[in-house]
Amino acid sequence: MLNHNRYAKELDLLLMMIDGEGHTTTELCEVLGTTRRNLYYYLDFLREYGFLVNKVGTRYSLAPSSPFFRDIARNVSFTDEEAGYLYKLVEAVQQRNVHTEAVRNKLRRFYDIRLFTDKRLHNRLLQNINLLHDAMERKRVVILKDYSSPHSRSVSDRQVEPFMLLNDGSDVRCYELSSHMNKTFKLSRVGEVRIVEDVKWSHEYMHKTVFTDLFLFSGEERYHVTLRLGQLAHNLMLEEYPLSANCLKPDGKDHWRLETDVVSYAGIGRFVLGLAEDIEVIGDEGLKDYLHERVRRMNFR
Repeated sequence: MLNHNRYAKELDLLLMMIDGEGHTTTELCEVLGTTRRNLYYYLDFLREYGFLVNKVGTRYSLAPSSPFFRDIARNVSFTDEEAGYLYKLVEAVQQRNVHTEAVRNKLRRFYDIRLFTDKRLHNRLLQNINLLHDAMERKRVVILKDYSSPHSRSVSDRQVEPFMLLNDGSDVRCYELSSHMNKTFKLSRVGEVRIVEDVKWSHEYMHKTVFTDLFLFSGEERYHVTLRLGQLAHNLMLEEYPLSANCLKPDGKDHWRLETDVVSYAGIGRFVLGLAEDIEVIGDEGLKDYLHERVRRMNFR
């Protein structure tokens, strides 16, 4: 008989890791009901199965751009912004018919397009963006009033140092004073932005943007790696990761040197292990250690 409780815990873990908050190993172990050591094995399994596991500081999350999610939603899903744009196009159609009404209803049912259909929410968003711009220019702390967290199902005030708007103003990157962490907050979940006029930034040295590497892993920490690629590895690198063209330089006959920063060794490690005979790993030492450990743990039975 299947252990349904076990699968329920694993699904709860996935839901927690995609809420955009980021969670510590202690929090993840509590949900999964396992030890930290087993949690790391589970995270490795997720990476191998097509999930992009982000680590920012001591917190883990799953990237929405994970191949697993893309495979599920390929060609059928839109971002809320795209859905809102389509909704406005449908609204602009002069002659309504059964098809336009069906599209309108589906967009309203499956996407959060309130910012595009509710004028009050749209005006509130614009006002909050203007206040954040002002706070960032003058380096002031703000309070994100009544921030709604989907994971904890709670509404609370967040005192932060905002330093970057992302995704065309849909999100704001901040340093949160209470958690001492850099976080990305969705402006659609913010009730009101209040500038604390008499409190300036005091942690600017801690402000870090999210970096996404060639292999679509995102995080704050970067590792500089160098590979020497043969003809086959060079061609496959360009085919699978076109942005790598800016990181490749000729290095002798039929060889190229790849130098780039990565957030995780998982993506580049998978590429190297798949073409090990055509790749020389020059650096860094962390990548070499990661590859040695992966080979050691391979099951050749």
